[in-house]
Amino acid sequence: MDLLDTQVFGIIGEAGFTRLVAAFYRRVPDDDILGPLYPKPDMIGAERRLRQFLIQRFGGPDHYSQTRGHPRLRARHARFKVDPAARDRWVKLMHEALEEVQLPPSAIPALRQFFNEASTFLLNHPGPAGPEAGDG
Repeated sequence: MDLLDTQVFGIIGEAGFTRLVAAFYRRVPDDDILGPLYPKPDMIGAERRLRQFLIQRFGGPDHYSQTRGHPRLRARHARFKVDPAARDRWVKLMHEALEEVQLPPSAIPALRQFFNEASTFLLNHPGPAGPEAGDG
């Protein structure tokens, strides 16, 4: 995490993260790839958790850790099939949300970089073109 990462919260504040995450989650339910990965009864909870996580990650209050403990991103996402198509769609929808909410330009590079890197880190399935579990 570099200095700019810790300054993003100061640039966009809780309101900026609230708008960004809401714009992202408006896209998720009807998405053919991501929609099935998100439990419909917990969509509001998922939105809250992502918002709190991003706020904490980018220099805001640690409400996420206070309520959920260490982020453990890989462990928390292990039950979901995160293949390259899901990763790419998540990034696409998040970038669309960034465009929609028009955050201050100084915050955008750190957010885009984090979204790209974190989503790649969460890959846990090779996707249709890769070998299936048990092959080999």
